[in-house]
Amino acid sequence: MANDLQVLNALDVAKTQLYHFTAIVIAGMGFFTDAYDLFCISMVTKLLGRIYYHHDNALKPGSLPPNVSAAVNGVAFCGTLAGQLFFGWLGDKMGRKKVYGMTLMIMVICSIASGLSFGHTPKSVMTTLCFFRFWLGFGIGGDYPLSATIMSEYANKKTRGAFIAAVFAMQGFGILAGGMVAIIVSAAFKGAFPAPAYEVDALASTVSQADFVWRIILMFGAIPAGLTYYWRMKMPETARYTALVAKNLKQAANDMSKVLQVEIEAEPEKVAAISEAKGVNEFGLCSKEFLRRHGLHLLGTASTWFLLDIAFYSQNLFQKDIFSAIGWIPPAQTMNALEEVYKIARAQTLIALCSTVPGYWFTVAFIDRIGRFAIQLMGFFFMTVFMFALALPYHHWTLKDHRIGFVVMYSLTFFFANFGPNATTFVVPAEIFPARLRSTCHGISAAAGKAGAMVGAFGFLYAAQPTDPKKTDAGYPPGIGVRNSLIVLGCVNFLGMLFTFLVPESNGKSLEEMSRENEGEEETVSEMRATSGRTVPV
Repeated sequence: MANDLQVLNALDVAKTQLYHFTAIVIAGMGFFTDAYDLFCISMVTKLLGRIYYHHDNALKPGSLPPNVSAAVNGVAFCGTLAGQLFFGWLGDKMGRKKVYGMTLMIMVICSIASGLSFGHTPKSVMTTLCFFRFWLGFGIGGDYPLSATIMSEYANKKTRGAFIAAVFAMQGFGILAGGMVAIIVSAAFKGAFPAPAYEVDALASTVSQADFVWRIILMFGAIPAGLTYYWRMKMPETARYTALVAKNLKQAANDMSKVLQVEIEAEPEKVAAISEAKGVNEFGLCSKEFLRRHGLHLLGTASTWFLLDIAFYSQNLFQKDIFSAIGWIPPAQTMNALEEVYKIARAQTLIALCSTVPGYWFTVAFIDRIGRFAIQLMGFFFMTVFMFALALPYHHWTLKDHRIGFVVMYSLTFFFANFGPNATTFVVPAEIFPARLRSTCHGISAAAGKAGAMVGAFGFLYAAQPTDPKKTDAGYPPGIGVRNSLIVLGCVNFLGMLFTFLVPESNGKSLEEMSRENEGEEETVSEMRATSGRTVPV
């Protein structure tokens, strides 16, 4: 029956027009902010260590203790996981639009508050920073299921994958912007407040004004989010939620008539049919019927996102450690604090520009041509290949003559993560579940991903430490080394390739067809016809 509603058919066959691009920008700016806020922290952690954990007469600059580093890097992920589950559920209960503004305001307020951490002691600054970054992550978490669901429910069948992927691709620009802001701010302060290298004068190498640098970088994330708040509030509720969940066909038709700028009938005769058929497809998330229809699908979307994020976030958050290990970033003691921020940001921006951003937009270009399944399988395959190609001859890549080759190979793993599972794991959960559970199931899948991100973020901190206790960073126990860590990540990517076979292909199909929204309804309507002796429209 859902397939026969004129308002939903109109959305499925609508030509690409201005409102599609408006929705991409409005939803995408949230993801721009998400990526900026989640990844910019990796560019300032070394600076935080120099400012707040300096030790006189130490051979190396101060660094965050292991527990503090893990908390600063990972606390936003804890908040994101909680936000994905909570706002995913709330989006199905209250509606997408009502919840959408809440998440953005949380992000704006906590982005600003992250840079206003209270106190002067290391403990007070780190505690308040972690507190606000948790709630920042909570707001970011809500953006995942809501943005994906809203874009999928607005899009047409033909280009739905590209539209959802384009929203997610704004992450690439967010990562790029984070690097560029860090470069500009650190370069400006470096020019205004010159300082010697740490090995020349340890204390003078970190100027007092450096404390403003990390605060400005973190607070900048509030600007793009704040700019899109008004437009988010102007977006109407999605027709699929209004028609299929709220059961208000008249409102859905009115909203979409304005959006599509075509006349859509309210079809009042179908309101009675939907009301009478209600209950046939009202099974819950924990029911046997959901398990029968979508259990393997949810396992597939959650497991692939979990495995992908272990590899993706461990690489992204700790690029600076890998670049230092191969000599692409000079030893910390040969630079002052602001120079180190500048060089870390420059390296991460180069990776984003050459591999991360292009990978996202390759997915946008090809997802509706070759399908989600093929892109995800290909991405996991090449991530596995390149990870093992980096790991097995690791000593070869650390030699000075081969360092550029290492960076190229490392960039290719990022390219195929983004032209692969990093995009498709976001797209598919928004397409294959029923409207009343769509946001919840996307939130569960995304939360599984963030659980993987925490494994990658926390685990890689310890795992990548050298096996020789004398060469580990201060406060860290010996690990398995970068080479063995890369081998583990290669195995994780291979598992992701296997679990991809649980995920169905949704290319070119309507959301109702994929979610089997009206399975069982037609039989019920037929029975109603026979028993009531009147015509029930389907």
